[in-house]
Amino acid sequence: MEKQKLVLIGNGMAGINCIEEILKNQPNAFEIIVFGSERHYNYNRILLSTVLQGATKVEDITINDRSWYKENNIQLYTGETVLKVDTQKKVIITDQDRNVSYDKLIFATGSLPFVLPIPGADKKGVINFRTIEDCQKIIEISQNHKKAVVIGGGLLGLEAARGLLNLGMEVDVVHIAEHLMERQLDPTASKMLQLELEKQGMKFLLEKATDEIIGGTQVEGLRFKDGTVVEADAVIMAVGVRPNVQMAKDSGIETNRAILVDDFLQTSVPDVYAVGECVEHRGMVYGLVKPLYEQGKVLAKHICEIESSGYSGSTLSTQLKISGVDVFSVGNFLGDETTKTITHYDELAGIYKKIVLKDEKVLGSVLFGDTKSGNRLLDIISKQKVITDEEKTLILQPSDPNASQVASMEQTDLICNCNGVTKGTIIESCQMQGLTTVEEVKKCTKASSACGGCKPLVTDLLAYIQSEDFDEVIEKETLCSCTTLTDEEIVAEMQIRNLRSVQEVMTELDWQKESGCSTCKPALQYYLGMIYPEYEVKQESLFINERMNATIQSDGTYSITPQMYGGLTNANELRKVADVVERYQLPQVAITSEQRVTLMGIQKRDLESIWRDLDLPLSNTYGNTVQNIKTCIGETVCTCEKHQALKLAMDLEKTTDYLTTPYRVKMGVSACMHNGAGSTTKDIGVIQFDRGWEIYVGGSSGRNVRPAKLLCVAESEQEVFEMIIGFIQYYRETAKYSERSWEWIDRVNLLHIREVLFDSELRQQLIHRLKLDTDQYKKVLANHV
Repeated sequence: MEKQKLVLIGNGMAGINCIEEILKNQPNAFEIIVFGSERHYNYNRILLSTVLQGATKVEDITINDRSWYKENNIQLYTGETVLKVDTQKKVIITDQDRNVSYDKLIFATGSLPFVLPIPGADKKGVINFRTIEDCQKIIEISQNHKKAVVIGGGLLGLEAARGLLNLGMEVDVVHIAEHLMERQLDPTASKMLQLELEKQGMKFLLEKATDEIIGGTQVEGLRFKDGTVVEADAVIMAVGVRPNVQMAKDSGIETNRAILVDDFLQTSVPDVYAVGECVEHRGMVYGLVKPLYEQGKVLAKHICEIESSGYSGSTLSTQLKISGVDVFSVGNFLGDETTKTITHYDELAGIYKKIVLKDEKVLGSVLFGDTKSGNRLLDIISKQKVITDEEKTLILQPSDPNASQVASMEQTDLICNCNGVTKGTIIESCQMQGLTTVEEVKKCTKASSACGGCKPLVTDLLAYIQSEDFDEVIEKETLCSCTTLTDEEIVAEMQIRNLRSVQEVMTELDWQKESGCSTCKPALQYYLGMIYPEYEVKQESLFINERMNATIQSDGTYSITPQMYGGLTNANELRKVADVVERYQLPQVAITSEQRVTLMGIQKRDLESIWRDLDLPLSNTYGNTVQNIKTCIGETVCTCEKHQALKLAMDLEKTTDYLTTPYRVKMGVSACMHNGAGSTTKDIGVIQFDRGWEIYVGGSSGRNVRPAKLLCVAESEQEVFEMIIGFIQYYRETAKYSERSWEWIDRVNLLHIREVLFDSELRQQLIHRLKLDTDQYKKVLANHV
């Protein structure tokens, strides 16, 4: 198949991260061409301040060098700017008169430094702080001059000021607002930061609006609108950035503040996408690493035609170390008249903590000096958890400086928010690959490769792993002894390599046992069926079509079970069953626990004739499927109304007929609180009561009875139907083969499942995919007739 030509405009962090995700998903699908205006390879712009401060070198902040582009067959043009895109002809034009055609185009043009429109901004000694070249210019100036002014009291300005101090210059920071970093900190935390930075030698001129930069050809100082003047040999502008969208606008692509995109990062022009700081999504323009990487993952899946729910926006958080001071903020940390605030302020220790609440849920927070609770707060806000009194105490109380923060973290907790790297992932990498340094962890897992804010946490985790107190072991759970790969790795490779048969999977993925085993063969068949719904799952049992299904018994005879949706039947169906039993002298007829009639003791030679004479659809009682639903008739005790419950059971059975699942799914629908169907010990159980329906999940009535957990309360029959169908499909898509529903719930967390199902858009997508699967499966079955 001929490769599509994918062109990326922009060689920065967001664009290249998206390319990395595309290579993970479809490594051989595209011919990739990258244009970068700067002459450097892909580097970490966020860590420029560390270069200025002398802590690192340019090569240390390079993310991908020339060898990476070569290894991945990427054609890179550095120092070359794209001037225009002809979206009709699908061609880009560069400043070196190069014309390149494309099939797919990604804008990742980032942002441009904002230059104050004031007299004197073009004087010698006025420098922006945005690129490696800017860093080098500032270092050169510091060698001949001693007095610098930084315009901008945001993060970039303060980092630049710290670098200038390290270079031996006197520094004044000019800021138009009343407080430093007002977008990341509240007034209290801002004032504490200012006092700490003043101890380090910085001076601050707050609430100052620059009127002009004074001097001859060389800058000599600044005059402010209030008439005051400050001397300066160099002026560093760090007043913010603006999305770099002019070229997109000139090319006819719809823009506002930035390039407008939908949930799949598609622009107004077909086959043209955008990612990063140049993007406006649902009215938001993001400048932090985590949202840009999240956009990149969604765009990569979309371009590779892998189904996803799209990008719905990001929870903004900032964890930084500014000149040695730890600060953290997330969400709405200012609050309003509808919110309540809890604070802890220790001026002597230099610690300040603030939590903003509404209805016992955290809306935002600021931490200063002690930020160890940052990840916990981010998790609480992202998952919309109700914060407990114990959690409030743990967050607000001072952290033990000698206690290991990472030791108390769960293995599923994030260490690196930007790249989504968990504690468990780093531990596993260290154990499997012998990693011992932060640099090795960065290369292997990407933790601390973006903003660098998690580097102290990675360092602490490595120290913990290498200490005598460490006793956490992660054993890789492979699918079976035939392979060294996990279920997740196998499924990923199936999709990436487009593997479409069990034998192909075993051959391509170096199976140690050529024919597989009883564990991996059915698992691979299930995964193939989930990835490719048209895949014909060949069962070892006699499974001919939806009208002809039989299960072999230990004595060599067969049993069949006519399908009676909801356990309901009629005289005509019962008469057919009775005639067949009598005609073929069947020795046994039984009523199952799911209220179905089962015909037993059938000889193989009689199967075809019985199917024909019975002329009824049969239940598929073999294998991992949604089983017949147990209902509650209440013959002798309960006289409650049953009509709605029976109808719900029938609708659910008809919708899930012949649907394969990771493990057998047993369901019960009880018409009242008497719970006649045993709904609280089923994989999925429903109990109707006077105001709606209670839905329970994850129960088991085996030898060790496990009570189900309440998923939710639904008000209508339609809502309960949608929640259950969505639950089944999400279980099918995310559970491992043979993983029972309760094991899956324990692994992925019931709260997470609720979040997915309570999102009406996501729920409808799950229902739609289940319908597509059942429709395709029925087509496959029909071909066997």
